[in-house]
Amino acid sequence: MSETRTIGVPSETKDRERRVSLTPSAVASVVDRGHRVLVQAGAGTGAGFDDDAYTDAGAELVADAGEVWAAEVVVKVKEPQPDEFAFFRDDLTLFTYLHLAAEPELTRALVESGIHAYAYETLTDRTGLPLLAPMSEIAGRAAAIVGAEKLSAAQGGSGTLMGGAAGVPPAKAVVIGLGVAGTMAARGLRGLDAHVTGVDVDLQRLYEHHLDGTVDATQISEPAAVAAHVREADLVVGAALVPGARAPVVVDEQMVASMRPGSVVVDLAIDQGGCIATARPTSLSEPTYVEHGVVHYCVTNVPGQFPRTASAALSAAVTPRLLQLVTDPDDASLSGALNVADGALVHPVVAETFPDLPRA
Repeated sequence: MSETRTIGVPSETKDRERRVSLTPSAVASVVDRGHRVLVQAGAGTGAGFDDDAYTDAGAELVADAGEVWAAEVVVKVKEPQPDEFAFFRDDLTLFTYLHLAAEPELTRALVESGIHAYAYETLTDRTGLPLLAPMSEIAGRAAAIVGAEKLSAAQGGSGTLMGGAAGVPPAKAVVIGLGVAGTMAARGLRGLDAHVTGVDVDLQRLYEHHLDGTVDATQISEPAAVAAHVREADLVVGAALVPGARAPVVVDEQMVASMRPGSVVVDLAIDQGGCIATARPTSLSEPTYVEHGVVHYCVTNVPGQFPRTASAALSAAVTPRLLQLVTDPDDASLSGALNVADGALVHPVVAETFPDLPRA
């Protein structure tokens, strides 16, 4: 492997996605290590980073996406969109969020191209999922804001205020899964004075959150018990996750149908297929739909509406791993990240999802 690598930072093409994978300060760090960085003109504008900031950091601006994708390594935010599949090739390394369990078309295109595709969301270390955590934190914080907004009558909700009022009880919120996203959603909802019940399969995690006051009540994830809580909920936030796999369906359709008209569900697990049976992917342009009288918010790039904060947080987490990737892709700090290589699925959990595709 050569000491100097060419790294491409393309503009994101997903609907209303304004994040950028590397901030100008991150680019400066990469350039200082002797690498060449190509940034597509305007890639950081939506996040508040203008082109001049990138050139000042040592990047080369290019107008055409094809020039950026011609780099040896491409680092992105969101999974490639169909119009980007044509850029895949067998001598390219891709580093981005992939969420392949919910993306069969993308998975097949990656395998057929021979590309080496590394996913942020499956990279693991002793702390957990360090490249997923920053966006999970932002998505969880956003879920509390979005849920409160969608409950308003103006947004098609029941007209319930999270914190209630004197003589009126607060809204009831149920958070499914108390990982990073669920924990931040619960904290935000409690900050709005909602009554929050946290649901998880991990009794130790429930114990910890019960003691630290993250939630008002805890519930082990058992179908009958979950159904009872969901039936009474004004807001359900889905945040259940199995790294690399499709999200487990914890809230079935019957549970959603039992909710009061104008209630809201926010499925943060939709990137991995969703943990609420009635959830289907939506966009920031058209974020909601109504099913069984319940407002569904299932946007697949929730942090994209807070691009400056999200870009800075993601870039800080990604940059040291990117530098390791271009130095030694087999390093332990990249454990679990490789999903596709040389025409085969490498990550075992992803491979189980697609038994018809070649596996390493």
